Amino acid sequence: MGTTLPTRRLGSSGPEITTVGFGAWAAGGGGWAFSWGPQDDAASVAAIHHALAQGVNWIDTAAVYGCGHSEEVVAKALADVPANERPLVFTKCGLKWDDEDRMAQPERNSRPERIREECEASLIRLKMDTIDLYQFHWPDQTGTPVEDSWGTMLELVEEGKVRWVGVSNYDVALLERCEAVGHVESLQPPFSMIRRDVGEDEIPWCADNGTGVIVYSPMQSGLLTDSFGLERVKAFAPDDWRRRFDHFQSPRLEQNLALRDALKPIAAKHGTTVAAVAVAWTLTWPGMTGAIVGARSPEQVDGWLGAAGLTLDEEDLGVIVAAIEKTGAGSGPAAPPED
Repeated sequence: MGTTLPTRRLGSSGPEITTVGFGAWAAGGGGWAFSWGPQDDAASVAAIHHALAQGVNWIDTAAVYGCGHSEEVVAKALADVPANERPLVFTKCGLKWDDEDRMAQPERNSRPERIREECEASLIRLKMDTIDLYQFHWPDQTGTPVEDSWGTMLELVEEGKVRWVGVSNYDVALLERCEAVGHVESLQPPFSMIRRDVGEDEIPWCADNGTGVIVYSPMQSGLLTDSFGLERVKAFAPDDWRRRFDHFQSPRLEQNLALRDALKPIAAKHGTTVAAVAVAWTLTWPGMTGAIVGARSPEQVDGWLGAAGLTLDEEDLGVIVAAIEKTGAGSGPAAPPED
C-alpha cells in the first residue's frame, strides 16, 4: 500500500481502518436481483489494486453480490498481493439466493446452520483461512430468534473462522438483543445526505455502545456525484437495480439532483469533487468509523478518494443543511442530534 490515509478504530476492539473502504457490490456483475448491470472483472480488479495503492486498507463484499462472484473477484485481486500488504476483507451472510432463478429476491435467512454453510463457502471463494469482519446482511425473516443467530456468529469468532462480527441494516431493537448476547463490533447501515434516517437513533446508539459504524451508499448509489444526470438514468442496464428504486424516479430524482448541485460550490472551494464532499459529510457524524464507497474503475476511485482527507467546516455544513431543507431531498435529520 502506498499513501497513508486517516484511520479510525472499528468499535471497541476492532481493527484500525481507513475512513474510506472499497465497496465490491458492483464487482458481482450482472444477472442477479440487485445487480448494477454488466461489469468487467478486469476493471474491478484494477479498481481494487488502485484503491490499495492509494492506501485504502479494507474491502467490503458479501456472499450475495453476484451470487458469490464478487467474493471470487476480490480473491483474484488479492492473489498476488504480499501478505504484509493485504487489506482487511469484510463480507456478509444471511441472504440465500436461488441458483435456478438468480433474479428472484434472496431469502433473508440467518438460521445457525445457514450461517455456518455461508461462512465455509465464503472462506473458499475468498481463498482465506479467516474472515476479518463477518456481518449479517439483513434481519432474518425465517422466524429464527436473533439471539440464536448472533450466538452462532460469536461461536465462529471462538473457532477462529472470523475475527470480528457485526450486523447490517439492523434497528436499535435488534442491536440491543444482539448486544445482550455478546458485543456487536459493527453496524453497516445505509447513510447519505439523502438517506439520513439512521442518524436519528442507530448511529447515536452505536456511539454510546462502542459499536463501529461503516456506512454504505454514502454517494446514494451515484446520485451525489459530479456527472450524474437524467441521461445516466435512461442508460441504466435492464438489470440495474436502481431502475426500481424511487430515489431515481420523479419527483425524488429532481430533488436529489438539486441537492447534488448545491454541493458544487463546496467542492470548488476545497478543490475536490462532489463525490468527495458527499462521502466526507457522512464522516462528520459522531460515532462514524468509515464509509464504503464503490468503484467500477480506477478513475472512479480517484473521484471519491479525497474524502479521506477532506475536512468540511461549519460554513460547509450549514450550506448542506440549508440545501437539504430547501430541496426537500431525502429523509432523516440533516445534522447530528444535539446532546
